[in-house]
Amino acid sequence: MNPASPEIIVIDRCAVAAMDGSSVADTGTEYTVGHVIVAGGRVAAVGAGPAPPVDDATVIDGTGCLATPGLVNTHHHLYQWLTQGRAQQCGLFGWLTELYPIWARIEPDQVHAAATAGLAWLALTGCTTTMDHHYVFPKGGGGSFAGPLEAEIAAAATVGLRFHPCRGSMDLGESRGGLPPDEVVEDTGTALAATAAAIEEYHDPSPGSMLRIAVAPCSPFSASDDLMREAAALARSTGTRLHTHLAETRDEEDSLRERKGLAPAEYAEELGWLADDVWLAHCVHLGDSAIRRFAATGTGVAHCPSSNGRLGSGIAPVRALLTAGAPVGLGVDGPSSGDAASMVGEVRQALLAARSRDDDGAAALTARQALWMATRGGATCLGRDGELGLLRPGTLADLALWRLDTLASDAIAHGPGGDPVAALVLGPPAPVELLLVGGNPVVRDGELRTADPAQAVRAVREARNRLFGEAT
Repeated sequence: MNPASPEIIVIDRCAVAAMDGSSVADTGTEYTVGHVIVAGGRVAAVGAGPAPPVDDATVIDGTGCLATPGLVNTHHHLYQWLTQGRAQQCGLFGWLTELYPIWARIEPDQVHAAATAGLAWLALTGCTTTMDHHYVFPKGGGGSFAGPLEAEIAAAATVGLRFHPCRGSMDLGESRGGLPPDEVVEDTGTALAATAAAIEEYHDPSPGSMLRIAVAPCSPFSASDDLMREAAALARSTGTRLHTHLAETRDEEDSLRERKGLAPAEYAEELGWLADDVWLAHCVHLGDSAIRRFAATGTGVAHCPSSNGRLGSGIAPVRALLTAGAPVGLGVDGPSSGDAASMVGEVRQALLAARSRDDDGAAALTARQALWMATRGGATCLGRDGELGLLRPGTLADLALWRLDTLASDAIAHGPGGDPVAALVLGPPAPVELLLVGGNPVVRDGELRTADPAQAVRAVREARNRLFGEAT
């Protein structure tokens, strides 16, 4: 459970974008000058104008700032913080082929260092809730943590973000026609048993939960049909959600058509993977019929525009998905492909990518719709719409206060006809003045308060050097 904040916090005289609307077509209430009151870890009030007096409250002057719901990251691989900048000229399959042998050497202590750094950076870029998809479980290990999943759960507890780690798995190695080398895959039974054990040990389904597990075979080219089907059955028997990569590249589609005679969405549906308890990463290559099936079944999409651009995979049909009614969230993806790993940066990238892809150009996506994907869309993908991703009395007090009175943003936000949401989405990355998770300050006065960024840098540098056998 999320601990109640010891503080009553009043954020006064800020702009507010509540994202409390009924759909992506009506994103909800906004105030040019408004306030947000937080008590007991939840939003107590959101309104126009200066805040009323509140006894025993910490009052934060929000002048020049915009309050939004905290951003929700729907796809990540935290361990990849250790391999940023590698395989720069490769598409997905070549990139994986180069990196799998390196990832096979990563130890749990190194995962902890990478996760701490990655989660700290997410907080500083406006993220209050994140998932992580960890699917590499090398044999052996040791150190301070039982395994990589335990290492990243410990990191999330330190940094203070709401966490949805996905216990990933691969059972289709090279010897069985898969892409990953055999030394990084598990047998099907081992993978399923470990996933069930993680759910039993860590999954907290209660309202306000800080930690929920999801079931997440890696991809159609690294997980067998048996693993995909049995993982879906496990998730549904335990009330957990399902996640995997799908339709990321043309190579994947060609491979599936050759092996199964099916397009990626058809394959997913045959295995029981199109449903409202599923969200799928990337979904770049979807036809019109697949988009309709996603919408009809409530299947979510984690849109990762920066990673898709870096790997040359293409641009997902975001406008068509949203128009059809499918849930779409945003993901920074692993830092080995989405190297910047910035949540607020991903909002801007999503808008630009949609406008570049769509025939309607600038009409393809608005700034508010991009912000909706990063908040309400993400909360829906993680099964938490109504709890997260909006500012409304009674919702969890997960919010970001963005400083927009900087040299680069002030005119967009506060000049004639100023638009704070446009400043946040279209302008340069805005600094986070305050980040609350369940009313607890994770970032305050622009500084991370739950972990030491300098120490995180030192730890991840040492872990990286050790991984590559370089002197520290």
